[in-house]
Amino acid sequence: MALIPGGEFAMGSDHAYPEEAPVRRVRVDPFWMDLTPVTNAQFARFVAETGFVTFAEIAPTREQYPMAHPDMLKAGSAVFQPTRGPVPMHDSGAWWDYRFGASWRKPLGAGSSHEALADHPVVHVTYDDAVAYAAWAGKRLPTEAEWEFAARGGLDGRDYAWGDELEPGGATLANYWQGQFPYQNLLTDGWERTSPVRSYAPNGYGLYDMIGNVWELTSDWYAMPQAPASPCCTSVNPRGPAASDDLAKLGPRRVMKGGSHLCAENYCRRYRPAARHPQMADTSTSHAGFRCVRDV
Repeated sequence: MALIPGGEFAMGSDHAYPEEAPVRRVRVDPFWMDLTPVTNAQFARFVAETGFVTFAEIAPTREQYPMAHPDMLKAGSAVFQPTRGPVPMHDSGAWWDYRFGASWRKPLGAGSSHEALADHPVVHVTYDDAVAYAAWAGKRLPTEAEWEFAARGGLDGRDYAWGDELEPGGATLANYWQGQFPYQNLLTDGWERTSPVRSYAPNGYGLYDMIGNVWELTSDWYAMPQAPASPCCTSVNPRGPAASDDLAKLGPRRVMKGGSHLCAENYCRRYRPAARHPQMADTSTSHAGFRCVRDV
């Protein structure tokens, strides 16, 4: 783990997606943070010692999903599948496949295995799965404010974790999508899906993969940010709302940060510290993971 010094910073962005605004002053206390996202090897040790079964490995029931087709009541998870050509960008169902048997053990479903991906981030985990791992490790999940402060690595107010240019000097500094999402992946960074942790240089706090690779879950419920009562106000150790913002009746959702290998210039430009995205409590995917923190 790395000791994150704590301090005051400008959280959010006023020139990107609406859910990132407004920019507000925030202060966080020092804390320890995992150097990398939790890997398959680390998660496998947790499962071996505890016998834990993840959400994706348990078949949903009729009581949970009364409107579901009987054929869909099988254990599985959402796996990204590239399309053959351009599709309407509002239709995420065009590239997400609920694949029976997909889980952290089998990231692509039947015939795949996590064993060859030991140093890749664990995926197909929900918030409850992440909390269970964190408790076993004697840690917790970060708040959104802690995560964003750490991701900036001391570069307050910059667009990216390394400055204001996405690819300074033409260099690819994180695992994100190059080309036209969701059908043309140029693989400039060399990775079609997740990459081994530490594949890219760390940020100013010595943290790896804070941008791209996999989305990372935080402990905060998802809601739209609130403007401070006064421009001079600083929020200290904000913990998010007491419950999820039930926007559009989507159900309870947690904040994810950092973007993933599926974020592209033409879609989901969320490979930035300020970016945020909601994750349903009962949803796991092939591009979302987590890392842990510990109080000083």
